[in-house]
Amino acid sequence: MSADEGTPSSPSKPVETPPVHVLKPKPAPVAVPPFADAKGRHVAAPDFGGVAIADTHAHLDMLDEPGFALANSARAGVAFVATVADPSEDAARTYTDLERWLTEADALLAKDALADVAEQVPAPRVRIIVGVHPHNAKEFSAEVEEAMRLMIADPRTSAIGEIGLDYFYDHSPRDVQRAAFEAQLRLAHEFELPVVIHLREAHDDGLRILRAVGVPSAGCILHCYNLGPALLERFVEIGCTVSFAGPVSFKKSTDVREAAALVPAGRVLTETDCPFMAPEPFRGRTNEPAFTVFTAAAIAEARGESLPEFAAAAWEAALALLDRERS
Repeated sequence: MSADEGTPSSPSKPVETPPVHVLKPKPAPVAVPPFADAKGRHVAAPDFGGVAIADTHAHLDMLDEPGFALANSARAGVAFVATVADPSEDAARTYTDLERWLTEADALLAKDALADVAEQVPAPRVRIIVGVHPHNAKEFSAEVEEAMRLMIADPRTSAIGEIGLDYFYDHSPRDVQRAAFEAQLRLAHEFELPVVIHLREAHDDGLRILRAVGVPSAGCILHCYNLGPALLERFVEIGCTVSFAGPVSFKKSTDVREAAALVPAGRVLTETDCPFMAPEPFRGRTNEPAFTVFTAAAIAEARGESLPEFAAAAWEAALALLDRERS
């Protein structure tokens, strides 16, 4: 018997094939209004009596189709959008692509008018907020500052932000966050621009730095405020304007609504912070500027103001800070 014959043959193993990953197509964007919740139920849009709404803080570059979102914004009555660009990331894309996004929005809106879907309205006016987010403070360098200075010189830039401190995630060392915050505050003073502030579990240090460096004369916006009245008062006292996003509409955010009710008239702003934190009844969905109308309605209710009354004051405050003409 040969060795081959004397050795039992091993059963052949099946050939392993790599798992097949089926790429699910992205859902097609949905034109709004009309609005519908996650279950497809109709949601009535708030009626502001024709008064325009402003989304003072969006991240258009994070949306799949910024042009489509801007068309939705116009349809919903959101006629001004301030979008954020971070020079430590790909801020150049916003400056390069913004005109294309607006052109796409205008084309979609013209198509609506041709199809008699709606009366044609223009795409929103869009301005840019530029700054290094506290998460990226470790990337703030002389080179990044130089790039930021060039972006600030663009007349479409209307503010510096979002800058500040984030001690919740600590993606950058805290001393580095503080240094970047101070440096960018000084840029705001130099260029006479308002600042947009991000603070998370760092309000004491943020307030100390604002007092030490000085609140820019052009203004200071406390972005996406989602805490109670006690802390808010200290920022109102130094002249900050306060912006509220989706959390003011959340069912359990009683303290945020109490804070919104206490901000002096003319110093309340509306925002989405899209694509994050969509307001009720869209919570859990990708946020977009069109949803600002629901945040605005929640703030108006908390303040005991009519929708048109609140919208007019918030619109005026937004444009006074973020839509100043620049040479």
